[in-house]
Amino acid sequence: MANNPEADTTALDGSFLETFTIHNREYQQYSIENLVYFVPVDDDEIERLLAMHNVLTRVFDNRLIFPPLPRPRRILDCGHGSASWAIEVAAEHPRCEVIGLDINPWQPAEVPNNLYLQVDDLNSSLTFPSHNFDLVHSQMVANGIHINRWTHYIRDMFRVTRPGGWCQMVELYYNVQSDNGSLTEGHALRQWSSRYLESHEGLKDLRVPLRLPALMREAGFVDVEHQMIPLHTCAWSSGMSLKPIFLMSELTLCRSASERNWCSTPRRRTKLPLVYGHLSFHRTTWVSIHCISPALALILFFRMTIQDVHLLVAQARIEADNPAFKVGQSYASLCRTSLTE
Repeated sequence: MANNPEADTTALDGSFLETFTIHNREYQQYSIENLVYFVPVDDDEIERLLAMHNVLTRVFDNRLIFPPLPRPRRILDCGHGSASWAIEVAAEHPRCEVIGLDINPWQPAEVPNNLYLQVDDLNSSLTFPSHNFDLVHSQMVANGIHINRWTHYIRDMFRVTRPGGWCQMVELYYNVQSDNGSLTEGHALRQWSSRYLESHEGLKDLRVPLRLPALMREAGFVDVEHQMIPLHTCAWSSGMSLKPIFLMSELTLCRSASERNWCSTPRRRTKLPLVYGHLSFHRTTWVSIHCISPALALILFFRMTIQDVHLLVAQARIEADNPAFKVGQSYASLCRTSLTE
Protein backbone atom coordinates (compact mmCIF):
# COMPACT_ATOMS: atom_id res chain seq x y z
CA MET A 1 0.00 0.00 0.00
CA ALA A 2 2.66 2.47 -1.05
CA ASN A 3 0.27 4.99 -2.61
CA ASN A 4 -2.28 6.90 -0.59
CA PRO A 5 -5.68 5.52 -1.73
CA GLU A 6 -7.34 8.83 -0.84
CA ALA A 7 -4.85 11.04 -2.69
CA ASP A 8 -7.25 11.59 -5.60
CA THR A 9 -10.34 12.26 -3.51
CA THR A 10 -12.00 15.59 -2.73
CA ALA A 11 -14.01 16.88 0.21
CA LEU A 12 -17.47 15.36 0.41
CA ASP A 13 -20.06 17.25 -1.61
CA GLY A 14 -22.82 18.40 0.72
CA SER A 15 -25.51 17.28 -1.74
CA PHE A 16 -24.82 13.67 -0.75
CA LEU A 17 -25.65 14.49 2.89
CA GLU A 18 -29.08 15.99 2.30
CA THR A 19 -32.02 13.76 3.20
CA PHE A 20 -35.78 14.03 3.50
CA THR A 21 -38.52 11.91 5.05
CA ILE A 22 -41.37 10.15 3.25
CA HIS A 23 -43.81 7.99 5.23
CA ASN A 24 -41.48 7.92 8.23
CA ARG A 25 -38.51 6.66 6.19
CA GLU A 26 -35.39 8.70 5.44
CA TYR A 27 -34.18 8.99 1.83
CA GLN A 28 -31.14 10.58 0.25
CA GLN A 29 -32.20 13.64 -1.72
CA TYR A 30 -29.46 13.22 -4.34
CA SER A 31 -30.56 9.65 -5.09
CA ILE A 32 -34.23 10.54 -5.48
CA GLU A 33 -33.69 13.71 -7.52
CA ASN A 34 -31.33 11.88 -9.88
CA LEU A 35 -33.44 8.69 -10.01
CA VAL A 36 -30.53 6.67 -8.69
CA TYR A 37 -31.82 4.71 -5.70
CA PHE A 38 -35.35 4.47 -4.32
CA VAL A 39 -34.50 2.74 -1.05
CA PRO A 40 -34.21 4.46 2.37
CA VAL A 41 -30.88 5.34 3.96
CA ASP A 42 -31.95 5.10 7.60
CA ASP A 43 -31.12 2.72 10.46
CA ASP A 44 -33.77 0.21 9.37
CA GLU A 45 -32.18 0.00 5.91
CA ILE A 46 -28.76 -0.64 7.42
CA GLU A 47 -30.26 -3.51 9.40
CA ARG A 48 -31.83 -4.91 6.22
CA LEU A 49 -28.44 -4.74 4.47
CA LEU A 50 -26.79 -6.50 7.39
CA ALA A 51 -29.44 -9.21 7.24
CA MET A 52 -28.89 -9.64 3.50
CA HIS A 53 -25.14 -9.93 4.05
CA ASN A 54 -25.80 -12.67 6.59
CA VAL A 55 -27.99 -14.46 4.04
CA LEU A 56 -25.30 -14.30 1.36
CA THR A 57 -22.67 -15.44 3.84
CA ARG A 58 -24.68 -18.59 4.53
CA VAL A 59 -25.51 -19.17 0.87
CA PHE A 60 -21.83 -18.87 -0.14
CA ASP A 61 -20.60 -21.04 2.75
CA ASN A 62 -18.72 -18.12 4.34
CA ARG A 63 -16.66 -17.54 1.20
CA LEU A 64 -16.07 -13.86 0.53
CA ILE A 65 -13.80 -14.19 -2.51
CA PHE A 66 -14.32 -16.91 -5.11
CA PRO A 67 -11.41 -16.35 -7.54
CA PRO A 68 -7.93 -17.70 -6.65
CA LEU A 69 -6.39 -14.63 -4.98
CA PRO A 70 -4.14 -15.80 -2.12
CA ARG A 71 -2.39 -12.42 -1.62
CA PRO A 72 -4.40 -9.56 -3.16
CA ARG A 73 -2.84 -6.11 -3.04
CA ARG A 74 -5.80 -3.89 -3.96
CA ILE A 75 -9.53 -4.64 -3.97
CA LEU A 76 -12.39 -2.39 -5.03
CA ASP A 77 -15.92 -2.93 -3.66
CA CYS A 78 -18.55 -1.16 -5.79
CA GLY A 79 -21.74 -0.37 -3.88
CA HIS A 80 -20.56 -1.50 -0.43
CA GLY A 81 -23.94 -0.86 1.27
CA SER A 82 -23.39 -1.64 4.95
CA ALA A 83 -19.66 -2.22 4.21
CA SER A 84 -19.98 -5.71 5.74
CA TRP A 85 -18.26 -7.51 2.86
CA ALA A 86 -15.50 -4.90 2.62
CA ILE A 87 -14.85 -4.99 6.38
CA GLU A 88 -14.53 -8.77 6.46
CA VAL A 89 -12.28 -8.85 3.38
CA ALA A 90 -10.04 -6.12 4.82
CA ALA A 91 -9.79 -8.03 8.10
CA GLU A 92 -8.88 -11.28 6.31
CA HIS A 93 -6.23 -9.52 4.19
CA PRO A 94 -4.61 -6.87 6.41
CA ARG A 95 -1.84 -6.18 3.89
CA CYS A 96 -4.37 -5.50 1.12
CA GLU A 97 -5.75 -2.05 0.36
CA VAL A 98 -9.56 -2.25 0.18
CA ILE A 99 -11.63 0.64 -1.18
CA GLY A 100 -15.40 0.69 -0.87
CA LEU A 101 -17.63 2.96 -2.99
CA ASP A 102 -21.24 3.82 -2.25
CA ILE A 103 -23.62 6.67 -2.94
CA ASN A 104 -24.65 6.74 0.73
CA PRO A 105 -22.08 8.49 2.97
CA TRP A 106 -22.98 6.32 5.97
CA GLN A 107 -20.14 4.31 7.46
CA PRO A 108 -19.69 2.02 10.47
CA ALA A 109 -18.23 3.31 13.71
CA GLU A 110 -15.10 1.18 13.26
CA VAL A 111 -13.38 -0.16 10.16
CA PRO A 112 -10.01 -1.87 9.61
CA ASN A 113 -7.07 0.45 8.98
CA ASN A 114 -6.66 -0.89 5.45
CA LEU A 115 -10.27 -0.12 4.44
CA TYR A 116 -11.15 3.21 2.82
CA LEU A 117 -14.83 4.07 2.32
CA GLN A 118 -15.52 6.69 -0.33
CA VAL A 119 -18.66 8.31 -1.72
CA ASP A 120 -19.40 8.15 -5.44
CA ASP A 121 -22.24 7.60 -7.89
CA LEU A 122 -21.58 4.42 -9.86
CA ASN A 123 -23.56 5.88 -12.77
CA SER A 124 -20.54 8.09 -13.48
CA SER A 125 -17.29 6.70 -14.83
CA LEU A 126 -14.87 5.22 -12.31
CA THR A 127 -11.93 7.59 -11.86
CA PHE A 128 -9.33 5.09 -10.69
CA PRO A 129 -6.20 4.47 -12.81
CA SER A 130 -6.31 1.65 -15.33
CA HIS A 131 -5.15 -1.85 -14.26
CA ASN A 132 -5.28 -0.87 -10.59
CA PHE A 133 -7.10 -3.67 -8.73
CA ASP A 134 -6.55 -7.40 -8.29
CA LEU A 135 -10.28 -7.84 -7.64
CA VAL A 136 -13.29 -5.66 -8.40
CA HIS A 137 -16.35 -6.70 -6.43
CA SER A 138 -19.86 -5.53 -7.35
CA GLN A 139 -22.84 -6.76 -5.34
CA MET A 140 -26.54 -5.91 -5.40
CA VAL A 141 -26.22 -2.69 -7.42
CA ALA A 142 -28.94 -3.30 -10.05
CA ASN A 143 -31.34 -1.06 -8.13
CA GLY A 144 -28.90 1.84 -8.40
CA ILE A 145 -27.47 1.53 -11.93
CA HIS A 146 -29.29 3.34 -14.71
CA ILE A 147 -30.64 1.07 -17.44
CA ASN A 148 -28.34 2.58 -20.10
CA ARG A 149 -25.25 2.50 -17.87
CA TRP A 150 -24.60 -1.24 -17.64
CA THR A 151 -22.38 -1.65 -20.70
CA HIS A 152 -20.12 1.20 -19.61
CA TYR A 153 -20.22 0.10 -15.97
CA ILE A 154 -18.83 -3.33 -16.89
CA ARG A 155 -16.24 -1.69 -19.15
CA ASP A 156 -15.21 0.57 -16.29
CA MET A 157 -14.64 -2.44 -14.06
CA PHE A 158 -12.64 -4.09 -16.83
CA ARG A 159 -10.47 -1.00 -17.27
CA VAL A 160 -9.49 -0.73 -13.60
CA THR A 161 -8.81 -4.48 -13.21
CA ARG A 162 -5.16 -5.41 -13.61
CA PRO A 163 -4.11 -8.03 -16.19
CA GLY A 164 -4.65 -11.39 -14.53
CA GLY A 165 -7.09 -9.86 -12.04
CA TRP A 166 -10.67 -10.79 -11.42
CA CYS A 167 -14.15 -9.31 -11.21
CA GLN A 168 -16.79 -10.84 -8.94
CA MET A 169 -20.44 -9.81 -9.29
CA VAL A 170 -23.49 -10.83 -7.28
CA GLU A 171 -26.97 -9.69 -8.31
CA LEU A 172 -30.50 -10.53 -7.30
CA TYR A 173 -33.12 -11.48 -9.87
CA TYR A 174 -36.47 -10.36 -8.46
CA ASN A 175 -38.51 -13.18 -9.90
CA VAL A 176 -40.41 -15.19 -7.30
CA GLN A 177 -41.15 -18.76 -8.37
CA SER A 178 -42.76 -21.79 -6.79
CA ASP A 179 -41.03 -25.13 -7.17
CA ASN A 180 -44.33 -27.02 -7.14
CA GLY A 181 -46.34 -24.53 -9.21
CA SER A 182 -48.71 -23.62 -6.36
CA LEU A 183 -47.79 -19.92 -6.39
CA THR A 184 -50.05 -18.10 -8.88
CA GLU A 185 -50.48 -14.54 -10.14
CA GLY A 186 -53.20 -14.11 -7.54
CA HIS A 187 -50.77 -14.47 -4.64
CA ALA A 188 -49.30 -11.40 -2.96
CA LEU A 189 -45.73 -12.68 -3.25
CA ARG A 190 -45.96 -12.97 -7.03
CA GLN A 191 -47.71 -9.60 -7.22
CA TRP A 192 -44.95 -7.97 -5.17
CA SER A 193 -42.31 -9.43 -7.46
CA SER A 194 -44.13 -8.37 -10.65
CA ARG A 195 -44.97 -4.87 -9.45
CA TYR A 196 -41.47 -4.29 -8.17
CA LEU A 197 -40.04 -5.16 -11.59
CA GLU A 198 -42.64 -3.06 -13.39
CA SER A 199 -42.09 -0.03 -11.15
CA HIS A 200 -38.45 0.17 -12.30
CA GLU A 201 -39.05 -0.33 -16.03
CA GLY A 202 -37.32 2.29 -18.16
CA LEU A 203 -35.10 3.33 -15.25
CA LYS A 204 -33.35 0.19 -13.99
CA ASP A 205 -32.63 -3.21 -15.50
CA LEU A 206 -33.57 -5.59 -12.70
CA ARG A 207 -33.28 -8.51 -15.13
CA VAL A 208 -29.59 -7.75 -15.74
CA PRO A 209 -28.41 -10.85 -13.82
CA LEU A 210 -29.43 -12.90 -16.85
CA ARG A 211 -27.22 -10.74 -19.12
CA LEU A 212 -24.10 -10.35 -17.00
CA PRO A 213 -22.01 -13.10 -18.62
CA ALA A 214 -22.60 -11.65 -22.10
CA LEU A 215 -21.87 -8.11 -20.90
CA MET A 216 -18.62 -9.23 -19.32
CA ARG A 217 -17.43 -11.04 -22.42
CA GLU A 218 -18.30 -8.01 -24.56
CA ALA A 219 -16.21 -5.83 -22.24
CA GLY A 220 -13.18 -8.08 -22.77
CA PHE A 221 -13.29 -10.40 -19.75
CA VAL A 222 -12.33 -14.05 -20.18
CA ASP A 223 -12.81 -17.21 -18.10
CA VAL A 224 -16.36 -16.10 -17.32
CA GLU A 225 -18.07 -18.38 -14.82
CA HIS A 226 -21.74 -17.84 -14.05
CA GLN A 227 -23.98 -19.58 -11.56
CA MET A 228 -27.66 -19.13 -10.68
CA ILE A 229 -28.35 -20.18 -7.10
CA PRO A 230 -31.98 -20.73 -6.03
CA LEU A 231 -32.75 -19.33 -2.61
CA HIS A 232 -35.70 -20.52 -0.58
CA THR A 233 -37.90 -18.16 1.38
CA CYS A 234 -38.34 -20.75 4.14
CA ALA A 235 -37.31 -24.29 5.02
CA TRP A 236 -39.04 -26.80 2.74
CA SER A 237 -38.27 -29.63 5.13
CA SER A 238 -36.72 -30.06 8.56
CA GLY A 239 -33.60 -31.53 6.99
CA MET A 240 -32.69 -28.47 4.92
CA SER A 241 -29.59 -26.64 6.07
CA LEU A 242 -30.44 -23.22 4.68
CA LYS A 243 -33.58 -22.67 6.77
CA PRO A 244 -35.23 -19.32 5.90
CA ILE A 245 -33.49 -17.86 2.87
CA PHE A 246 -34.76 -15.33 0.36
CA LEU A 247 -34.82 -15.51 -3.44
CA MET A 248 -32.04 -16.87 -5.62
CA SER A 249 -28.45 -16.02 -6.10
CA GLU A 250 -26.70 -15.50 -9.39
CA LEU A 251 -22.92 -15.43 -9.17
CA THR A 252 -20.67 -14.34 -12.00
CA LEU A 253 -16.89 -14.47 -12.01
CA CYS A 254 -14.65 -13.41 -14.83
CA ARG A 255 -11.08 -12.59 -15.54
CA SER A 256 -9.63 -9.51 -17.16
CA ALA A 257 -8.29 -10.40 -20.56
CA SER A 258 -6.42 -7.70 -22.39
CA GLU A 259 -4.74 -4.32 -22.20
CA ARG A 260 -7.81 -2.66 -23.71
CA ASN A 261 -8.24 0.79 -22.16
CA TRP A 262 -11.52 2.58 -21.50
CA CYS A 263 -11.44 6.32 -20.87
CA SER A 264 -12.98 7.96 -17.83
CA THR A 265 -13.90 11.52 -17.03
CA PRO A 266 -11.64 13.66 -14.82
CA ARG A 267 -14.28 13.78 -12.06
CA ARG A 268 -12.82 13.19 -8.62
CA ARG A 269 -14.24 10.93 -5.94
CA THR A 270 -15.16 12.38 -2.59
CA LYS A 271 -13.44 11.46 0.63
CA LEU A 272 -15.76 10.33 3.38
CA PRO A 273 -15.31 12.25 6.64
CA LEU A 274 -14.55 9.70 9.34
CA VAL A 275 -16.87 11.29 11.89
CA TYR A 276 -20.01 11.38 9.75
CA GLY A 277 -23.01 9.18 10.29
CA HIS A 278 -21.97 6.85 13.08
CA LEU A 279 -25.08 4.81 13.75
CA SER A 280 -25.86 2.38 16.51
CA PHE A 281 -27.64 -0.84 15.56
CA HIS A 282 -27.96 -4.46 16.56
CA ARG A 283 -27.43 -7.41 14.27
CA THR A 284 -30.80 -8.44 13.06
CA THR A 285 -31.81 -12.06 13.37
CA TRP A 286 -34.44 -12.29 10.65
CA VAL A 287 -33.65 -13.32 7.12
CA SER A 288 -35.78 -14.58 4.23
CA ILE A 289 -38.61 -12.47 2.89
CA HIS A 290 -38.20 -10.03 5.77
CA CYS A 291 -35.29 -8.60 3.78
CA ILE A 292 -37.94 -7.03 1.53
CA SER A 293 -37.94 -3.25 1.79
CA PRO A 294 -41.13 -1.40 0.73
CA ALA A 295 -39.50 0.55 -2.09
CA LEU A 296 -40.42 4.14 -2.87
CA ALA A 297 -40.59 3.17 -6.55
CA LEU A 298 -43.84 1.29 -5.94
CA ILE A 299 -45.39 4.52 -4.66
CA LEU A 300 -43.86 6.92 -7.19
CA PHE A 301 -44.11 4.91 -10.39
CA PHE A 302 -46.75 2.26 -9.76
CA ARG A 303 -49.20 4.67 -8.17
CA MET A 304 -49.63 2.56 -5.04
CA THR A 305 -50.55 4.12 -1.72
CA ILE A 306 -48.28 3.51 1.25
CA GLN A 307 -51.08 1.53 2.88
CA ASP A 308 -51.34 -0.73 -0.17
CA VAL A 309 -47.57 -1.25 -0.22
CA HIS A 310 -47.45 -2.22 3.46
CA LEU A 311 -50.41 -4.57 3.02
CA LEU A 312 -48.88 -6.23 -0.03
CA VAL A 313 -45.51 -6.73 1.69
CA ALA A 314 -47.18 -8.10 4.83
CA GLN A 315 -49.16 -10.62 2.79
CA ALA A 316 -46.07 -11.53 0.76
CA ARG A 317 -44.11 -12.24 3.94
CA ILE A 318 -46.83 -14.57 5.19
CA GLU A 319 -46.82 -16.52 1.91
CA ALA A 320 -43.02 -16.64 1.79
CA ASP A 321 -42.92 -18.23 5.23
CA ASN A 322 -45.33 -20.98 4.14
CA PRO A 323 -43.31 -24.11 3.22
CA ALA A 324 -46.24 -25.47 1.21
CA PHE A 325 -45.48 -23.05 -1.63
CA LYS A 326 -41.82 -24.10 -1.92
CA VAL A 327 -40.97 -20.57 -3.01
CA GLY A 328 -37.60 -19.47 -4.32
CA GLN A 329 -36.10 -16.68 -6.37
CA SER A 330 -33.08 -16.03 -8.45
CA TYR A 331 -30.25 -14.53 -6.56
CA ALA A 332 -26.99 -13.29 -7.60
CA SER A 333 -25.03 -13.50 -10.72
CA LEU A 334 -21.54 -14.48 -9.68
CA CYS A 335 -19.32 -13.48 -12.55
CA ARG A 336 -15.63 -14.09 -12.26
CA THR A 337 -13.62 -12.21 -14.84
CA SER A 338 -9.99 -12.24 -15.55
CA LEU A 339 -7.38 -10.43 -17.64
CA THR A 340 -4.65 -12.59 -19.10
CA GLU A 341 -1.19 -11.83 -17.85
